Amino acid sequence: MKTPVLTINGKKDGEVELPNVFNTEVNRTLIHKAYINLESHGFQKHSTKPTAGMEVVADSNDPPTGRGVARIAKIKGGGGGRAGQAGEVASTRGGRQAHPPKANKVIYKKLNKKENKLALCSAIAATASKDLVEKRGHKVEGIDAFPLVISDDIEKISKTAELNKVLEDLKITQDVDRLRSRKRRTGKVALRGRVSKVGKSALFVVSKSENISKAAGTIPGIDVCNAKDLSVLNLAPGGTLIRLTVFSKKAIEEIAEIKSRHLELMVTLQ
Repeated sequence: MKTPVLTINGKKDGEVELPNVFNTEVNRTLIHKAYINLESHGFQKHSTKPTAGMEVVADSNDPPTGRGVARIAKIKGGGGGRAGQAGEVASTRGGRQAHPPKANKVIYKKLNKKENKLALCSAIAATASKDLVEKRGHKVEGIDAFPLVISDDIEKISKTAELNKVLEDLKITQDVDRLRSRKRRTGKVALRGRVSKVGKSALFVVSKSENISKAAGTIPGIDVCNAKDLSVLNLAPGGTLIRLTVFSKKAIEEIAEIKSRHLELMVTLQ
């Protein structure tokens, strides 16, 4: 399968043969599973202080019954302060939590290597579908070829003004602009200063991202990723197919080097 290569001015500059990865069957379930498992690898463990709410001397009567008083633990003391009040246990004021979060809980979800590789190949193949890109909410009017492949000159751009010009020539600006009119959030998140969320626009997959990463830093929704670091987390944010993706010519060459058992079987059957 061939696709046109565009210059940074949006003009056609030959064609490139897409690697066999783009012929992988799109598996939504597998991509979603891979996303959920990989996302857990970035979670930070948290817990309460182990002795929180229990740093008092409180005991029940012994024996606890037959005294005409509640069996709840009472704080010891000769008088003053909280002496005589219920404390320490979960149902009392200032007591411990009944089931607090614990740092030793396993929150790291494992994923088979072959499963992860197949999910990545499936997500890469999905970038070639205009229908899937549109269903995710991206605006792609006037863009004909999917996936978008651009010349390696894109990797030399280091200024935001230059990258904005490229986005305009590639007709991606319309997708960036849709993020500027998002509804303000209300409730607790707004009180904490998180009034708006920045959505996802185009993802640039390149061979070397040092320069273009600087240029894309202040453009909402635009992300840059090295081809060797490409992941389902980049291609399908939230586990939803599929993000508008722009590949450089060198990135396509690096993606062609991906090795997987299912790709070998595809070559054999061909």
